[in-house]
Amino acid sequence: MLDCTPRWYVAQTHPRAEEKAAKHLDRQGFRIYLPRFLKRRSHARRIETVAAPLFPRYLFVAIDPATQRWRAIQSTVGVTQLVCHGDVPAPVEDNIIAEMRSREDDRGFVRFDQRPKFKHGDTIRLLEGAFADCLGLFEGMRDSDRVAVLMDMLGRKVRVTVNVQSVVAA
Repeated sequence: MLDCTPRWYVAQTHPRAEEKAAKHLDRQGFRIYLPRFLKRRSHARRIETVAAPLFPRYLFVAIDPATQRWRAIQSTVGVTQLVCHGDVPAPVEDNIIAEMRSREDDRGFVRFDQRPKFKHGDTIRLLEGAFADCLGLFEGMRDSDRVAVLMDMLGRKVRVTVNVQSVVAA
């Protein structure tokens, strides 16, 4: 049995059609939430930051089953299906949506904790650039998105500063 108050549900979309589905659901009077984040993308030796969905191929739809025809979502342009348990839409807890919204910045993008979980002296691996797949020692943070790594080169330690997304635990 469905509630008579608006609840959040999950709609699966076609690949890379989250924005299109959101636009069409909005036109039908549904309240939607498409959490996005800023993603670093590198292509042809260029690194750029682009908006990307937090959950590719999914978005959240607020539905009041007493007043809205939720089955119309199934045939909305860009939507493949509403996530259901059997024939009944599966609700999402309100606190999950509230937590995601609390992490949004002033432009509406979900922010993640950028600080690495490394301790001074931990061994880390570089993922990109001239030193890709090389190991080094975590020395510390230089600013909000750059880390200092000590690398052993030609018998001595050399400090290299790289982007925080360019390193992982070894």
